Amino acid sequence: MRKTTGMWLSALGVINSLFLLLFIASVYSPLISAKLSQGHWHEARTVGIVFLVLAWLGLSAGAIWGVSFYGFAREEPWAWFWGLVAATFQILPGFFPFIPAMSVHILSKTLISFAVALLLWFLMMKAGGVARATTWMAFLAGLAYIFSFINGVGSIARFILVKSGLMHGIYGMCQMVNWGAAAAFALFIFAAAGKKAWASPLGVFAAGLSLLAGLPVAVFDSVRIGRFSLFFVAPATALAFLLLLLLSKNALES
Repeated sequence: MRKTTGMWLSALGVINSLFLLLFIASVYSPLISAKLSQGHWHEARTVGIVFLVLAWLGLSAGAIWGVSFYGFAREEPWAWFWGLVAATFQILPGFFPFIPAMSVHILSKTLISFAVALLLWFLMMKAGGVARATTWMAFLAGLAYIFSFINGVGSIARFILVKSGLMHGIYGMCQMVNWGAAAAFALFIFAAAGKKAWASPLGVFAAGLSLLAGLPVAVFDSVRIGRFSLFFVAPATALAFLLLLLLSKNALES
C-alpha cells in the first residue's frame, strides 16, 4: 500500500473512532430509558455496563489507528498490521449497539462506523498481502469474536435477572470465559494475518473456550425459557470455525 493511501485510511480510522464515540453516547441514555419503560431492568443495567466497555474499545482503536498512521508516514512494514488491530477493535463497538437498540426500535448509527471499520479491515488485510484463504478464515474468526462477546453480554443480563440457584451460577461462571473466547478469536486474527506458527493452536483454544462456555449457557437457557436460545449461535460458529481449521489443509495459507 502506498504511503499516502495508508495515511489517509489511518486518519479515516481515527475519525471513525470519534464518530463511534458520539454514536454510542447518543444512544446510551435513550436505550436505557426504553429498556426500563418496557420493564427490562436487567437489560438496562447491562447496557449501562457494556456500553462503557464498548466506548473504551472504540477509543482504543482510534489510538491504535494513530500508531498505524505513524507507521505509514515512516513507511514502516508493520503499519498495516496495527491498522488491522485497530479495525478489529473498532468492529465490535460498531456492531453490537445495533442489537439492543433494534429491540426497542431505536436507530443505532454505530452501524455506519461498523461498515467503515469492516472496509478498513479488508483493506488492511490486502495491504499486508494476507492470502485470501487466511483472510476468510480470519473473517469467520471475526464472527465468532462478535458472537462470543454477545454471549458474554447476554450472560450478564441473565445473571442479573436470575437471582439464585444453578442457573445464576452458570450465567456468572461462564460470562468472563465467553469474553475470553472473544479475545482469543481476536488474537487469532492477528496471529493468522502475521503468519505466526502458533495461530492454529490459538484458534483451537479460542474455539474450545467458546464451546465450553457457550454450550452450557445455551442448553440451560433453553431449558429455562422453554425454547431455542440464541446463546447457541456463538458455539455453533466456533464449531464451524474449528472444523474448518482442523479439516482444511489450506485454511491458513502462508
